[in-house]
Amino acid sequence: MNEKLYTLLDNSFDDMVSVRRYLHQHPEVSFHETNTAQYIQDFYTKLGVEFRSNVGGNGVVARIKGGKPGKTVALRADFDALPIQDQKDVPYKSTVPGVMHACGHDGHTSTLLHLAKAINELKGELAGTYVFIHQHAEEYAPGGAISMIEDGCLDGVDVIFGTHLWSMMEPNTIQYVSGPIMAAADRIEITVQGAGGHGASPHQTKDAIVIASQLVNNFQQLVSRRVDPIESAVLSIGSFVSDNAFNIIADQAELKGTVRTFSPKIRDLMESEIQRIAEGTAHMNNCEINVTYTRGYPAVVNHERETAFLHDVAKEVPGVKEVVQTIPQMGGEDFAYYLEQVPGTFFFTGAQPENAFPHHHPRFDFDESAMLTAAKTLGAAALAYQN
Repeated sequence: MNEKLYTLLDNSFDDMVSVRRYLHQHPEVSFHETNTAQYIQDFYTKLGVEFRSNVGGNGVVARIKGGKPGKTVALRADFDALPIQDQKDVPYKSTVPGVMHACGHDGHTSTLLHLAKAINELKGELAGTYVFIHQHAEEYAPGGAISMIEDGCLDGVDVIFGTHLWSMMEPNTIQYVSGPIMAAADRIEITVQGAGGHGASPHQTKDAIVIASQLVNNFQQLVSRRVDPIESAVLSIGSFVSDNAFNIIADQAELKGTVRTFSPKIRDLMESEIQRIAEGTAHMNNCEINVTYTRGYPAVVNHERETAFLHDVAKEVPGVKEVVQTIPQMGGEDFAYYLEQVPGTFFFTGAQPENAFPHHHPRFDFDESAMLTAAKTLGAAALAYQN
């Protein structure tokens, strides 16, 4: 049966590329993917496959029931883009100013659509039920996964598998991790309210820039001096804004940043320590500092049994060059929410092009042959799980 599936996928590769490139030319940002969702619905309508639309927002969930009884396997792909200007010089460059698929979600979507098409052709010979989760808004917390789960996308599901095309990894390799594979991703926003004044009279002010600089420096000690060296954490301040005339001492400064962790205990520690440092700095400078700590996605934690299963299946997939255990990534992914509800695993599929740029880069692209590898691996896992 696997050979039949692989043949159908091989034969659909040109269409897979065509769909990916169409989506790349017509991207939509998180929570605004109405046209993309309609494109997905139209694809399933032409196949005659049952689906639900507007699942938890713009999500689409299709179901294909095999001719024999069996387990229910879910496969997931995200389809939102990013607010980034596409700087690639390619025929399929984004046609939407300031918006592009800079993370491979267009490839994920085309991969899953064509895998669904192949499984639909074979459904009479297959056991079980196959659920195709097309998720909106992965890129922007609270994300689309949690609302889709609340709207029933995992009802009756026994296991879930997902993959991410990875532009900085050798093409057509599979990388997996048992346990945490991607980090919890939180956001911090801090406002320092001092007292401004003339640059010639600093003694009459509470310099917000100096105070905010103290915060940035003190935060750097959190990971090195408060987190167990065996654990992992990242705190990065990505924005420091205090715009004034050259001879004015700022009354206000704003900081924005991110915190990445794997352990819930370390996540709690980072949040409480950031608040404690802010309070201490405010007291020392006799000013007001407000901290907003927003928890984003939890860590993606793969289930041991399902990860070992995926490893064994991937080794037998034609076109897969290597299946290797990797190290966890500090990037975030709301696939985490699915794994909190049902067993499953999330893995990386190598997709490094000739001129590689990292994810979320204006010149991001990927080797499109990786879509075929991803489709075959996901499909093989879905079929094998019935045994």
